Amino acid sequence: MLERWNAALDYIESNLDREIDPTELARITLTSEYHFRRVFSALAGLPLSHYIRQRRMTLAAADILDGQGVLDVATKYGYTADAFTRAFRDLHGITPSRARRPGAVLRSRQAVTFHLTIEGRSTMRYRITELPAFHIVGRTTRIPLRFHGENTAMTEFHRNLTPGTGEQLRELADLPELPDILFVSDGFEPEREDGSLFDYYFAVASTVPGTPDWDTRAVPASTWAVFETSSDTALAPALQQLWADAFSEWFPSNPYETIPGPEILTVTETSPDWTSGAGELWIPVQRSR
Repeated sequence: MLERWNAALDYIESNLDREIDPTELARITLTSEYHFRRVFSALAGLPLSHYIRQRRMTLAAADILDGQGVLDVATKYGYTADAFTRAFRDLHGITPSRARRPGAVLRSRQAVTFHLTIEGRSTMRYRITELPAFHIVGRTTRIPLRFHGENTAMTEFHRNLTPGTGEQLRELADLPELPDILFVSDGFEPEREDGSLFDYYFAVASTVPGTPDWDTRAVPASTWAVFETSSDTALAPALQQLWADAFSEWFPSNPYETIPGPEILTVTETSPDWTSGAGELWIPVQRSR
């Protein structure tokens, strides 16, 4: 599988001075464009569009230092002069004209390649399961995405929930596979960058729509990959790590790809102070082509 992903990287490198078609990247890797963007971001550590832009600006710096005109270089990489200057400055911290001055310090985005590494980690615990159509019923807000550390907007949302909200929602939960409170992430922006917005639900799974006083999201019948984790000392970081492990390790090694839909975190066991316990991450998937 990694051979196909590296072939996609070769396609990017060969077309930095031309239009790069995301559907071609999906074709090379035998996935959907949606899945390609998600897994690339996890593996490379930045969104696809950012990587392409920074690789172009890395090569553009060499062209500028060779004495080529700013407008010529901008046109080569598909930019207007103003857009090129902004993109160049975003990576290098200086304008193209200043880059020619003696002593100017530039930055380089190295070309990415993917390798299989053996790190001695335990195998991931997962299962593939089918769920009928159901409804996410609860309270929702739109907050910034945070890859590391506490999401203060999420914490504030929980703090402001009306007392008794969890107990009221549990009375509505009637899907046996998901009987607990759910922490649902949905409606991500296309590049899914750190700080971008998404819809967050404190909710339950119900086979019937919620009444108008609840926020409701219909979920079609789907196949789900369910990832399990547990910790005796740091449950919250272990739950957060599930996303990173799923997209950087499991998906590149298994014949499944993500499809658009909510991603559901549920805590199945927990100590009173939430330092220890167990949980699951549910992601909608389909078999790769």
